[in-house]
Amino acid sequence: MTFTGELLAFLGLAIAAVTGGILLINLEKVVHMVVALVFTFISIAGIYILLSAEFIAVVQVLIYSGAITIIMLFGIMLTRHHDESGQKAGRLRRILLFLAILAFAFSVYIGIYNLDFPEQEVLLHENNTEQIGISLFSEFVIPFELTSVVLLVALVGAIVLSRKDDEETEEDGR
Repeated sequence: MTFTGELLAFLGLAIAAVTGGILLINLEKVVHMVVALVFTFISIAGIYILLSAEFIAVVQVLIYSGAITIIMLFGIMLTRHHDESGQKAGRLRRILLFLAILAFAFSVYIGIYNLDFPEQEVLLHENNTEQIGISLFSEFVIPFELTSVVLLVALVGAIVLSRKDDEETEEDGR
């Protein structure tokens, strides 16, 4: 195995993404968890850049690191929280969880190590965004439109549910 700059960049970004995920699980405050999630999202965007998928990297940063994170923060700030502290995990549970994670990591390593892809001609850096646009609006136009309809229905449903909660709160407050 030769250490190239690309491998070192991948290892750094992968370690950053895993660290962000671990912090997300282990932090106590919700806002800190969201920051760890953004850290993970940006690291994954860096991995997309290494894979010559610049468009997906930009979408990752705009959609997930930007929009989804802001929506999560608004949701956290606008909802009522009843702080019921759960029980802390015992030492045995943490050890079993760590062993399960190691077993999963080992099985993924074995699966990747034994994976054999046939050689294919790959055209990288050739109008990636244009190829995505052509594919999206020619072959996948119906799933694209159905996704927009599903998102619209979800938005309308969220508005209806929030108004229903507001009306119930006003009736309780009288």
